[in-house]
Amino acid sequence: MGIVFSNIIAIYRRELQSYFVSPLAYMIASVFWLLAGFFFILILIGPGGILPTVAQFDLQGQQTKIPLPPIDVPYELVRAFLDRMGWLLLFVLPILSMGLYAEERKRGTLELLATSPVTNWAVAVGKLLGVVTFVTTLIVPLLGYEAIAFSASNPPMPLAIPLLGHLALILLAAAILSLGMFISSLTDSTILSAVMTFAVILLLLFVDLIAKNINGPLGRALGHLSLLKHYNALIQGIFDTSSLILFASYILLGIFLTAQSIDALRFQRQ
Repeated sequence: MGIVFSNIIAIYRRELQSYFVSPLAYMIASVFWLLAGFFFILILIGPGGILPTVAQFDLQGQQTKIPLPPIDVPYELVRAFLDRMGWLLLFVLPILSMGLYAEERKRGTLELLATSPVTNWAVAVGKLLGVVTFVTTLIVPLLGYEAIAFSASNPPMPLAIPLLGHLALILLAAAILSLGMFISSLTDSTILSAVMTFAVILLLLFVDLIAKNINGPLGRALGHLSLLKHYNALIQGIFDTSSLILFASYILLGIFLTAQSIDALRFQRQ
């Protein structure tokens, strides 16, 4: 077990270092944070944003003398912002996952990994941990945007809601990256890997729309597989263990399929 763990750490460090020396990774981070800041400002104070909408409701209430229901601005801000960030990641994650194994295939180093004494699971877990850590470094600074806005809220917003929402964003990214890693192990074309990953993401996000047209247990089962449904529940502050189990299942499925893909390549080389 100690040898397997040390192998995972070695793969993890190698993968993580490759991101922090890659110009593409820095470009992705810069564009992601720029767009995140733009969406945050747009949601908060832009046309149709939360603060102008609240001000308009207050004005209407004063004019009509009819009390309007209060709006929880911090909660609505977190929910709307994380919803936009989830959609933004749809375009970022295929770019990050496309080279996890496709580049190894192209350079011929995947054969070295496949024939090395390092287990397939150690390689898959190490690579996934590396890319998830990089994505986490993109997501954690988003809390800074929210902390500035929440500092003026009265009463203060409970930290559990934004923390659960950002955990959901990381879990969504990990599930998609795990499946993208498997797709990347099937081809040496990074473009094809990114396109296929994006297609799988769309299918898993909107499978609940398909399920609504199917009656009976099959429709309910398909609806439960939707990543979007469970992600929306978590960013709304609804702590549901079934959502956590679903994300964990997708992560483990991607790792398992990737390990089997590398094992098939190992068998071919033998």
